[in-house]
Amino acid sequence: MTRHERQRTSPGTRASIASAAARLMAEDGITDYHHAKKKAARQLGLPDNSAFPDNAEVEAELRAYRTLYQGEEHEELIAALRHTALELLDLLAAFNPYLTGSVLDGTAGEHSRIDIQLFADSAKEVEIFLLNRGIDASHVEVRNERVEAVLRMETDTADADLIIMPPNMERVCLKRHDGRPHERIRADALRALLKE
Repeated sequence: MTRHERQRTSPGTRASIASAAARLMAEDGITDYHHAKKKAARQLGLPDNSAFPDNAEVEAELRAYRTLYQGEEHEELIAALRHTALELLDLLAAFNPYLTGSVLDGTAGEHSRIDIQLFADSAKEVEIFLLNRGIDASHVEVRNERVEAVLRMETDTADADLIIMPPNMERVCLKRHDGRPHERIRADALRALLKE
């Protein structure tokens, strides 16, 4: 899309797409921001060359939507997901785990997964650890070249994605598609967050 084509899209259009995308994410369980924005633009009858809002704009709308329409129910869901995440962080302590993603930032919904970053010499090491504890996990598609593997496991609350990276990546701050850093916290910080 050219700059001229982007300029034709008003800020109101971007806001409409952000709002519709947030609603789709909240109601339909869409977790991919780009997919939600494309679907929202189609539903609004906008042309393919419309300038999409960035993920931060959609995230802000998603927070507003959940607060307005899902309020206390959403707060209870986030608390339950965070408690499960804390159990996982404690279980996986040997791999320097961090909670990241929508459970941490508070935008998770009933279809969201718990994202845990782990740092291990190999994915096999994590698989053996889980196997020795009778925990089933399956490999899912890796979407970042810095990630060695992603293992998905079931919990009572939601599926959890264990994002396995080499130990030297622990000091590297991964960025989202829109350039913002992926926030992440350790178990102690999550415990403190749950007490707030």
